[in-house]
Amino acid sequence: MKPLGVEQRVPGDWYDAPIPANVLIDNGAHIGSAQSFQHYRSRAEIGVHMAAGSASYEGTMFDLGPRAEVKVGRFSMLNGVWLMADGAVTIGEYVLISWNVIIMDTYRLSGRTEIRRRQLAEAMRSPDRSLPSADSPRPVRIRDKVWIGFDVCILPGVTIGEGAVIGAKSVVTADWRLIRWPPVTRPV
Repeated sequence: MKPLGVEQRVPGDWYDAPIPANVLIDNGAHIGSAQSFQHYRSRAEIGVHMAAGSASYEGTMFDLGPRAEVKVGRFSMLNGVWLMADGAVTIGEYVLISWNVIIMDTYRLSGRTEIRRRQLAEAMRSPDRSLPSADSPRPVRIRDKVWIGFDVCILPGVTIGEGAVIGAKSVVTADWRLIRWPPVTRPV
């Protein structure tokens, strides 16, 4: 484990930037490129924690707001995932997440057109061009041994239960859990 605050770089990375100081990478964890932190603004004590054996490959983007925290469990793989968080996203152990998956704990902008226009105008005038949050972030939890197919979108507040499989191009709007088949029956 590399101590927090020490400059970290990805060896041989084409993107010439360090990994943010509040990213904790355990021994045996892998980050494909520092470009994954291009949209990273977390000021949390530990903004991202990559556990031993976990991997984040190129194309993965940590789009984190100032208070956001992301935890990736042991032996989990993120392959081109976009994590958009202003609160908390927790990914369990042995989770496989395919490419073009979006995991978001906030919508960041209002769904109402007049409010969204006002929010965008305010962002254009602000010095850092940051977007205001439309509502409070709602944590996303992905339990252990979950498989998520490509082009999936996981919306705020969702918990995906252990062992669940989310099919390609799904939009997950509510909690999801593994349903055992055939159903367990009790003797009469």
